[in-house]
Amino acid sequence: MRTLAIFCVILLACRNAAAQTPASVSSKSQPAPSSSITTLETVSVTGVLPGPGLWKVSRGGHVLWVLGVIPSLPAGMHWRSGEVEQAIAGSREVIESPGVKLKLDTNFFGKLFLLPSALGARKNPDGKTLADVLPAPMYARWSALKRQYLGNDDGIERWRPIFAALKLYREALKKNGLRSSGEVEDTVVALARQHGIDPVSSDYTLTLREPRQAIRAFEAAGPDGVACFGRTLDSIEQDIPAMHARANAWATGDIDTLRKLPDNRFEQVCADAITGAGFARQLGIANLPQTVQAHWLSLARGALATYPQSFAVLPMRDVMDAGGALAILRSQGYTVQSPEELASEPAAAATIGP
Repeated sequence: MRTLAIFCVILLACRNAAAQTPASVSSKSQPAPSSSITTLETVSVTGVLPGPGLWKVSRGGHVLWVLGVIPSLPAGMHWRSGEVEQAIAGSREVIESPGVKLKLDTNFFGKLFLLPSALGARKNPDGKTLADVLPAPMYARWSALKRQYLGNDDGIERWRPIFAALKLYREALKKNGLRSSGEVEDTVVALARQHGIDPVSSDYTLTLREPRQAIRAFEAAGPDGVACFGRTLDSIEQDIPAMHARANAWATGDIDTLRKLPDNRFEQVCADAITGAGFARQLGIANLPQTVQAHWLSLARGALATYPQSFAVLPMRDVMDAGGALAILRSQGYTVQSPEELASEPAAAATIGP
């Protein structure tokens, strides 16, 4: 049910925007010496890089170390952090980055029969093309970007705007030297298992009791996605240099630059297009992003109550934003310290360990 699963991908800020690269794990991970880092003049950093420092959440002598990740990283970098491995080695629990799992309440044959309908839901109704449903100036911009990043793919012309936008965005990232942060998250999972810890998934399971009804609801009241489509074009045309700068800042641990650079918010427009559509209200998933965040917070509070030390991965937006998960924990009485704050503490107080 690829089409329905894509809803979750968009709601989670296109976390899997490019093909993921399998992680390699070293039992003696150390930050790379400066000589191994090459800065391309206007593109991106390459080499073995440590990423940012860790955020510390604490209460009652218990600590949760948090690694913030961003959706896109430089294609030529390899991540290796001795600080992360040390924190995981001293932890009793490792919580994976939040996501959504889609569960269809039907048997194998039911899923098989649903597949043609699901693929059909990806297309515009009544055989319309993007030229039919988009404003003429927006379609002209799309045509230029399509030639640049997708070539002669005529089949995509019949897709709904929101799906066409996602495919274009993925290819634009790939061809501009950016890839997903999957290597980082995969490496965290591998390190946890290497130290005898079974990682805890923080995915929220969304169960569709009536998959056929879900497809019919989408076909009848799915998002037109024109606003999402236009904002995606804006992002590809204007935001890629800033995305490179954010990716470089994450790779080199430059927290100050991450705070100063504006985050790319086109994903929120796409998420709003989905959660505000009639089908989302019918299926009860209009508040899915808030539900996903609440689920992660519940796991984090549980780890802090149970274990002397634990570790978690969280999107950087949830780490830094005023309405993010760490800000919510701070408002609930937990102590939250940034890497900069920890660096200014005496060495003993800032040490990562049990």
